[in-house]
Amino acid sequence: MPLWHRLVVVGAVLLVTAVVARFVDRRIARRQLAPEAATRYRVLRRSVTSTVVFVGVLSALLVIPQVRAVAGGILASSAVLGIVIGFASQRTIGNFVAGLLIAITQPIRLGDRVSYAGEEGVIEEIGLTYTFIRTQDQARLVVPNEKLASDTIRNSTIRSREAFAEITVQLPLSADLGAAVEGLREEVASERDAAVYVSSLDGNAVVTIRAAAASEDSAQELERDLRVRAHGRMRALGIWGCSETARAASASAARRRERGGRAAR
Repeated sequence: MPLWHRLVVVGAVLLVTAVVARFVDRRIARRQLAPEAATRYRVLRRSVTSTVVFVGVLSALLVIPQVRAVAGGILASSAVLGIVIGFASQRTIGNFVAGLLIAITQPIRLGDRVSYAGEEGVIEEIGLTYTFIRTQDQARLVVPNEKLASDTIRNSTIRSREAFAEITVQLPLSADLGAAVEGLREEVASERDAAVYVSSLDGNAVVTIRAAAASEDSAQELERDLRVRAHGRMRALGIWGCSETARAASASAARRRERGGRAAR
């Protein structure tokens, strides 16, 4: 067979390999799965694609006489096992094996909120060799899977994906804390598991607002909304702002509490 015929066959085999790998990847990626299953499938996609490409390249090498014996021996004998074992001692394959272990045992999953090496973030991607953690400032912490599989990780959402939105509001000690807490409780009454309480009186009064959210992303969005709502409520009560309307609202709230106390007695 002329050389150019062999090169055409090699190109055709590589093309078919690329198409098959792409098809398999898309078929697997099409599924909508729960986080624990999605983590396994994400690693499985990359493993299957890499295997298809590896076998395709070796099959293409069979066409070239100079390397046919080597390629055929690798495909047909236990040389593949020897190569895998040999490279497993290397860091790259070690990371690959660690990635498979993470996908199977799942100490972390896609979307989990974790703390690692003093950084807090959300698991964004689990690759074949590296895991990407999105930190609170939207930076990316890239961790080799081998280190991630052997180090201690704090996972805040391993059992439940529910998170809490929490903000603090600082008020002067001269402010009417009762009116402030009451107003904020009314503001977040519609939120799930909402709590409003005075958490500190050191220098300023610090009021903490907490509410449950379905996920970490939802919690961050709720925190942004709570800050705006708390600011508006404090201005309406006259605690932040000096308008006559605000003073009247604050005085009215104080009178309502006083009447409620008398009725209770």
